[in-house]
Amino acid sequence: MIVRDEQDTLGRCLESVAGVFDEIVIVDTGSTDATRRVAADWGARVVEFEWIDDFAAARNVAFAQGSSEFLMWLDADDVLLPADRQKLLTLKANLDPRIDAVSMTYHTQFDAAGNVTASNRRFRIVRRGKGFSWIGIVHEDLVCAGPFTYINSDIVVTHRKPAAEAEPSQRNLTILENHIAAGRQLRPVDVLNYGRELEMHKRFDEAIPYYRQFVDDESQDLNVRTFALHKLASCYYMTGQPDKEWDCTLRSLDMDTPRPEFACRVAERFLSRDQFRQAAFWYELALTIPSTAAPDQWSIESYPFQTWVPHKQLGWCYYKLGDYTRSLKSNQAAQAYRPDDPEIATNIRVLEELLNGAAVEAGNAT
Repeated sequence: MIVRDEQDTLGRCLESVAGVFDEIVIVDTGSTDATRRVAADWGARVVEFEWIDDFAAARNVAFAQGSSEFLMWLDADDVLLPADRQKLLTLKANLDPRIDAVSMTYHTQFDAAGNVTASNRRFRIVRRGKGFSWIGIVHEDLVCAGPFTYINSDIVVTHRKPAAEAEPSQRNLTILENHIAAGRQLRPVDVLNYGRELEMHKRFDEAIPYYRQFVDDESQDLNVRTFALHKLASCYYMTGQPDKEWDCTLRSLDMDTPRPEFACRVAERFLSRDQFRQAAFWYELALTIPSTAAPDQWSIESYPFQTWVPHKQLGWCYYKLGDYTRSLKSNQAAQAYRPDDPEIATNIRVLEELLNGAAVEAGNAT
């Protein structure tokens, strides 16, 4: 682990994995609070490292300190829920000795109802001495110098960001801009992450060329390029460029089979033209598209486009098509994900009244 001023989250993280690891190494990059004491209380070995505005460098120092056959990484604001802790213990006891790495799902964002809105799959456990290292100034990722074997586990790491960090931090953006100002070249992963940071800070016009650069780099993983294309389309939308947003959508269909987020974009285009039957087709498609997340890349799954968004929009499409029964079912499906959404609740109430009224009229007619 690498940490700095994490006294409020570190104990929670270490408690969630208590008794799992043979050793805990924590690289502290300059804490001024009680982080080191919290780490020591949980039996961790603390190593100090002077911060140099490079997360990958700090991660590599942490990995170099490990002495076990396998290394696992966590952030201070990550936790393992009890069921996942038990799965990890089972994996530790039964891991095939031929395996070099294990990926786990990473739940990173949640809505007010507690639904996962974004996740990705990351390599969490790697064999020490196999040639794994970290790259990326921020949003760093693991790569391997040669071939390796891996399994995709069903273990989930849950990211629990403190409430005080609801707004995006300037830290990563500042690190990247200092890197650029110093005349250093951005690696492809840093190009993508700079675009993400600019977008998160609502600097959409500035994010566009970085997303375009990454999307145009055909040497990069297709899933990650498609993710960047979706973010590029969002920037065009936010800057009032619908034609370029649509170009991104068409390009996604040329690059690969439809993804849920782009199926919803196609549906929105038909919806804006009151072509409800065509829109419904694409929303229905979004609900059936399987995951394409790569186990070793930043392939972020956008769950809203696979769940409540198409369900809710289908409710509107079927309402406009006069199919109140299917509209009600779609709204009820959306409500399962967003039980406190007042608009969905109103839709359901209105539709139930319409259907009950129709039933009464049918009864009177007989």
